[in-house]
Amino acid sequence: MILDFDSEQPIYIQLAEAIEDDILKGIMEEDSQIPSTTDMSVALKINPATARKGVNLLVDEGILYKKRGVGMFVTVGARRKVMLKRKARFYESFVVTLLDEAEKLDISHQELVEMIERGLPDE
Repeated sequence: MILDFDSEQPIYIQLAEAIEDDILKGIMEEDSQIPSTTDMSVALKINPATARKGVNLLVDEGILYKKRGVGMFVTVGARRKVMLKRKARFYESFVVTLLDEAEKLDISHQELVEMIERGLPDE
């Protein structure tokens, strides 16, 4: 996990997103234990309260769960939850903006599709 201490995005959100990334990549598998907030705070050189805040954010979203006295675990179905969350954010952040700009520039549906296809790698 890499955190950007110069970013305007809060560290706890960067940590939560890094955990989500690891879930998406299969590094943290569903129903497996994640490192403790103490271990994360030491490894990342952040305040333990900041690590807890990032982890608790994912607990609140149902992506992680606590086993009392044992630690934090990845929820079964977490990968799908993260995927749906990220797709919704992608749509709102990129697709809506893209379509709005395309409309301003009077780019047709076909032109837009061609531009996207031009940017895709050859199969």
